Formats: sequence, C-alpha cells, structure tokens
Amino acid sequence: MSQVFRALSDPTRRRVLQLLQGGPMSAGDLSDRFDVSKPTMSAHFAVLKEADLVHAEKAGKSVIYHLKLSVLEEALLGFVHSFSPGAETPEPKKEPAA
Repeated sequence: MSQVFRALSDPTRRRVLQLLQGGPMSAGDLSDRFDVSKPTMSAHFAVLKEADLVHAEKAGKSVIYHLKLSVLEEALLGFVHSFSPGAETPEPKKEPAA
C-alpha cells in the first residue's frame, strides 16, 4: 500500500490517473497534457506501474496505459479501514536514550 500512496503523492501522477478514468491513452497523448520532459513523464509512468495503478500495453510504436481502478479502490479502502474503530494503532517510535 505504501507504493500506492507514494504514487498518489505527486500531483502529476494523480492527474494522469484522472485522465485515464476517461479510458486508455497512449504515453504520447498523456505526455502532451503536461509541461514536462518525456523522460520525466516516463519516470512518472514507472512509479504508477510499480504501484500497479496502471497497465501498459505495447501497440506498435506506442504504449497504451490503462487505469487499474480496482487496485486504487483497494488501497483507499484499506486506508479508510485503518482508521476505523478497533483498528490496530502502530506503536509510537521510541527515541533512543541519551
């Protein structure tokens, strides 16, 4: 789940996911929507793929990205449930003795 939230921490990656809600898009079409370099967009796509939020499909010379909404929903539901009554709370980190 931490990879999902790392991916969601960046506004560019969140916007890519929003765009993909409308349907699959090529890497080029997605990149054209942002004022960043192609290598920067490639890095964003890699983070989204690593978090399993998107699926990349090769189509000729293009790469088509598809949103994997079920993974996003699962991560967000897990996050919400972690705050529900009865959920285990992590132990606070203890400072080393001086």
